[in-house]
Amino acid sequence: MITYGKQYIDKSDKNAVLQALKGNFITQGPKVNEFEKLISLVFGSKYSCAVSNGTAGLHLAGLALGWKKNDIILCSPISFLAASNAAIYCGATPSFVDIDKSNFNIDINKLKTKIISLKKKRKKIKSIVATDFAGNPCRWQELKQISKKYNITLINDNCHALGAKYRNKKSYASSFADVVVHSYHAVKNITTAEGGAVLTNNKRIYEKVKLLRSHGVIKKNNIKEPWNYNMQLLGYNYRISDIQCSLGTSQLKKLKLFVKKRNEIANIYKKNFHDRNYFRTQEIHKNDLHGYHIFPLLINFKKIKKEKWKLFRFLMKHNIKLQVHYNPIHLQPYYKKKYGFKKGDFPVAEKFFDSEVSLPMYYDLSLKNVRRICQLINSFVLG
Repeated sequence: MITYGKQYIDKSDKNAVLQALKGNFITQGPKVNEFEKLISLVFGSKYSCAVSNGTAGLHLAGLALGWKKNDIILCSPISFLAASNAAIYCGATPSFVDIDKSNFNIDINKLKTKIISLKKKRKKIKSIVATDFAGNPCRWQELKQISKKYNITLINDNCHALGAKYRNKKSYASSFADVVVHSYHAVKNITTAEGGAVLTNNKRIYEKVKLLRSHGVIKKNNIKEPWNYNMQLLGYNYRISDIQCSLGTSQLKKLKLFVKKRNEIANIYKKNFHDRNYFRTQEIHKNDLHGYHIFPLLINFKKIKKEKWKLFRFLMKHNIKLQVHYNPIHLQPYYKKKYGFKKGDFPVAEKFFDSEVSLPMYYDLSLKNVRRICQLINSFVLG
């Protein structure tokens, strides 16, 4: 079965995990610190804190930035639930901004309009969480200008974009955002099975994230009372293990290779789905490198008079499994009930959802199979 995404684990990864299993630590130990140092080196942040998953990272980021009741957190409705849910965990309120129909990221002009509208209502906008959707960097220079102008903190939900470059710079994320969050889930560009990280150049934010990651507890080296520990804040068990970090360190050393292959696959897709009468692909700035966690393809199902589920069924017969990223968050039952969202609130996101399919994208997907996928989709759409 060809799935939409999966991990790639080679001999070096297995050996790294085996060495961790043979060591004295399998939970938190020296391999966590080693992984964190490599994260900072590769992604250009002063500080990195590895955590149990990307959702935990977003929650900790919100807590470190002081999200609380009556705070507004601006984010995209086309993302995974984690960013907006993290706002709710902190007692804040998520508020959505529609997406740009070309690059599929948060729409900069609509963001400006939303901020002005909320300011007029005397609402307190605390943060913008901008997702580099699919691996395509947002318009970060403009986002930084907006955050400075209105004194709003900026979080980069960088979970899709590991290995991407913004204006030819691979360490762009930490240079624009106050906090950057990674996910190392199995289908991301690198994996620790489950895992994530919080990156920042701000020491205060880092120290609070690190404290909250482990129950809010500080353990000091006390000769007379080596057993003693002090709980400073109500924290969480968002720790990650040495086993996972050993895998992460091994994987991170191959990130450049992984992203190169993902771009090779994407180039074949773009070449085969260039007819804008039927297809649309994500627009990318000429000086950016896409991370391609996923490859979103928009198909004009209305024009071809066919339904999305029939494409899924057709490809499943050929052992090919697609996915959709994502169901618009504002149309989830919980969000509709709690905040009163309804269909039509974010029309670009809703139209995107109606036409989007995520094509298979992973390192060991053969180019032969990529071309077969293209042939089959074209036969369904054009046949």
